[in-house]
Amino acid sequence: METVESTPDSTDIKKLKDLELAANFDEKWQEELYSTSLFDTIYKSVTELSFEDVEYPELPTDTLKMRLEALNARTPFNVEYNPALESVIKSYLKHRRKSLQKLISLSNYYFPLFEEELDKHNIPLEIKYLAIVESALRPRAKSRVGATGLWQFMFGTGKEYGLDVSSYVDERSDPIKSTEAASKYLARLYKIFGDWDLALAAYNSGPGNVTKAIRRSGGYKNYWNIRHNLPRETAGYLPAFLANMYIFEYAEAHGFKNIKPNFVLKETDTVLVKNMITLDQVSEVTGTPVEELQFLNPSYKLDIIPVIKGENYYLRLPKEVVGTFVNNEAQIYAFVKEEFAKREKPLPQFFNATDRIRYRVRSGDYLGKIARRYGVRVSQIKRWNGLRSNDLKIGQRLTIYPRKPYTPPIAKSNSQPQKKVEIKPITGDVIIYTVKSGDSLWSISQKFSGVSIQNIREWNGISGSNLKPGMKLKISKG
Repeated sequence: METVESTPDSTDIKKLKDLELAANFDEKWQEELYSTSLFDTIYKSVTELSFEDVEYPELPTDTLKMRLEALNARTPFNVEYNPALESVIKSYLKHRRKSLQKLISLSNYYFPLFEEELDKHNIPLEIKYLAIVESALRPRAKSRVGATGLWQFMFGTGKEYGLDVSSYVDERSDPIKSTEAASKYLARLYKIFGDWDLALAAYNSGPGNVTKAIRRSGGYKNYWNIRHNLPRETAGYLPAFLANMYIFEYAEAHGFKNIKPNFVLKETDTVLVKNMITLDQVSEVTGTPVEELQFLNPSYKLDIIPVIKGENYYLRLPKEVVGTFVNNEAQIYAFVKEEFAKREKPLPQFFNATDRIRYRVRSGDYLGKIARRYGVRVSQIKRWNGLRSNDLKIGQRLTIYPRKPYTPPIAKSNSQPQKKVEIKPITGDVIIYTVKSGDSLWSISQKFSGVSIQNIREWNGISGSNLKPGMKLKISKG
C-alpha cells in the first residue's frame, strides 16, 4: 500500500503555523500590505526634516502658492505658503513617489472609515491625513517608545480612551475603535488650545510641550512661530501633515493613480464571535486566505479571537462569505471545539498586557530567538534599546514591547514516531468532485453526509489544506 509523508492535520494549528515556506510568503505579503518600511521611512522623514531647498521644476512655486491658497480656504488648518513647507512637499514628491503611491492606494480602504468616525465627533475630515504621518496606515505599527496602531496611542492613553489591550487583543490596532478614540482625544485638545495646528502638535508631543514652546517664544500661538521651541520630532510633524494633505488633495495633478484596494469597507461585514476561534480556522471553513483575514482583523495580536465575559469581539469578513459563516455557525464551532481539543500545545492564558517588559538575557539567547518569543522584529528590539550590533551579554536587560505572550514549547519525545497518512481505498459509490473557487476541505466535507476532512485527505493523498479550483477529488457516497 502506497504511503505519503503526512503533513499536520488541520486541527494542529501550531504545526501549520510552523510551515517555513508558507510563513515566509505570509511575511512578505504582510510587509507589502502593512507598509512596514513606509512606517519606518515616514518616522525618519518627520524627525529628520531639514527644510533645505529642493530642486523640483515640475512644481513651480507660483503653482504651489495658488494651490495652497485654495486649500487654505477650505480647511481649518493654516496651510499658507512658506518656504519650509515648500521644501517638504517637493522633497516628498521627488524622493518618495513609490511610497506615496502605495499610501494613496491603501487610503482608499481606510479613509472612508476615518471620515465616518471623524464626522461623528465634528472633527475636520482632513485629520485623516494624520494617520499617514503617524503610522503610514499600518494598523500594527509600533514606535520606538511603544506607541501602537494607526493613530499611535501609548498604552495609558489608549486605556484612558477605552482601547482594550490584553494578551489576545490590542484595540489600538482596531481601525474603527482607534479612530473613535483619536477623535475624542483631538476634540479635547482642540477645546484646550482653540487651534487645530496646536492640537496636532499636542497630539504628537503632549500639551505640556506645546505650552512650554508658547512661553519660550514670548507668547506666540501660531505653530510656525513656536516651531523652533518644540521637540525636534514635533517641529517636523505639522509640515509633514500639511505636505501629505497637499499631495493627497492634488494627487492626480502630480500623476498618482487612484487604485482600488483589495477591499473596501462596504464590501465587508462583522459577525459577533460566540466561541474562541482562530483566523486559521476561519480560513479553513470559509476558504478565505488567512492573509486577507489578518488585514481585516488587525487587532487580534495572535490571530486568535477570544471570548471574554463582559466583552464583545467581532470577526470582519468579506460579505460574500458572511452568510456561509452565519448559516453554519453550529457546525463551525463544533469543528473548532474538536480542533482545540486535539491541540498539542495549549493556548496562552488570557492576561492584561502592560506597556512594556524588561527582559534579562540568558545563556543561549540571541536577538532572533527573543524576537520570535515575543512576536516582534530584531530591528525593533535594537531600536528600543539603542543597540548598534546583534551582540548580547548574559544578564543584559532589554526593554521589549511584546506583541504576544511567551508560551514555552512542550518538549517532544524522540521515541514517538511521526504519524503517516495512508492513501486508503474507497468503498461504496465514488463520485468525482471538482473544486470551485472559495472551496475548502471543510466546506466540501459538509456537502456529503458522513464525510470528514481526514477522509478527503486519505482518499486523495492530500497533505495540508490547500486546494486549487479545478482540482478533482474522489469522494465516497458510502
